[in-house]
Amino acid sequence: MVAESPRVAMVAGETSGDLLAGLLLDGLRARWPAVASMGIGGPRMQERGFHAWWPSERLAVHGYSVELVRRLLGILRIRRQLRARLLADKPDVFIGVDAPDFNLGLEADLRAAGIKTVHFVCPSIWAWRADRVEKIRASADHVLCIFPFEPELLARQGIAATYVGHPLASVIPRVPDKAAARAQLGLAVHDEVLAILPGSRSAEVAYIAKPFFQAAALIKKARPAIKIVVPAVPALRARIEQIARECGVLDALTIVTGQSHSVLAACDVTLIASGTATLEAALFKRPMVISYHMHPISWRLMRRKQLQPWVGLPNILCREFVVPELLQDAATPDALATAVQDWLDARLQDPARIQRLEQRFTALHDDLQRDTPRLAAHAIQNLLA
Repeated sequence: MVAESPRVAMVAGETSGDLLAGLLLDGLRARWPAVASMGIGGPRMQERGFHAWWPSERLAVHGYSVELVRRLLGILRIRRQLRARLLADKPDVFIGVDAPDFNLGLEADLRAAGIKTVHFVCPSIWAWRADRVEKIRASADHVLCIFPFEPELLARQGIAATYVGHPLASVIPRVPDKAAARAQLGLAVHDEVLAILPGSRSAEVAYIAKPFFQAAALIKKARPAIKIVVPAVPALRARIEQIARECGVLDALTIVTGQSHSVLAACDVTLIASGTATLEAALFKRPMVISYHMHPISWRLMRRKQLQPWVGLPNILCREFVVPELLQDAATPDALATAVQDWLDARLQDPARIQRLEQRFTALHDDLQRDTPRLAAHAIQNLLA
């Protein structure tokens, strides 16, 4: 049995990891008000009393060639220093929040030294990375899962796990307020609105934004009154504007900084890069066209690892193609524009189709909504008992 107030070491990378870790810290503080937490984290964690030995942004990888190598070497140096510090002054538990490439190897070393280890967010072994199962088994005493089917999959591999719900399902309202979101963005209630989300990473924008904006030009030509809104990550806004200008559609778009949730709440349809944003769109109950494009060599490698026919999270969770996916060579501007307009036309010509999709996404929302902080803290308490 550990002390009444355990010492918890954590590593969270990127904004999404900081959000998850912040929720987990809420649960830990509710169970142990004097809990001590330290490691690598972001502003949400620090607001909850977390001692950030390094900020989570130090784990971000941007750039190419020499800059990329320099960043990776810096990250490896941080991991060595963190490992040494934790082995010298052992916490009661280490929690790796997402960032599996950084955390799983670190967890394995700490676990071998007798430190309890938890991994929060199961790596996508059910989609792309079946080869990670052995690594997870060696690294984590317990896995906190955000999708309901994951604990059973892990149990088959002898890995203890708990489903704690997906935090986004508690952040996003079950019934989004489209009118309020439109008012916030200066859109009229009767406007036809398309949201375009070309990704939140520079590599995604480099490959995806151009066909997305070329499709936008075709859609705008066919539907002159349509409003097209693009939420941009602050660091990528200038690049997105540049690509829109090169595609001749900058004046046809409204580009906003951040506000992706408001844009998804306000839109009728979204053209969206595969990733967590597609789940956000589903929780906002919005029809969507999912797309992705990457370097051809990377695509061939990824396709060999794909374990199921779906790539987009809404389709994976619903176990069928409830929304279209246009990937790699299939993601032509014509095909993207046609798929988007098919949803827009359905709003008037086949409203029952839109209603069925909304019902599927509402059921999905209910499946994913749990008291994540409480469930996660309870699982950790059981591990430490």
